Amino acid sequence: MASLDMSSLDWRKSSRSTSYGNCVEVAFAGHAVAARDSKDPDGGSVLFAAETWTAFIRDLKAGRFDV
Repeated sequence: MASLDMSSLDWRKSSRSTSYGNCVEVAFAGHAVAARDSKDPDGGSVLFAAETWTAFIRDLKAGRFDV
């Protein structure tokens, strides 16, 4: 994959974010999804294939990660 300028992406904070700063932000970039810690936006991000992200969200909603 070509280099991606993460600062130019439209980052969105999770609707599940808390007032304690436990926040995740995501940005959609073509066929990829980037995720980062909103408290440290320059600390790096993780890039997922869109299909992988979709499967993760589907499994999350299905409760497969509940403990």
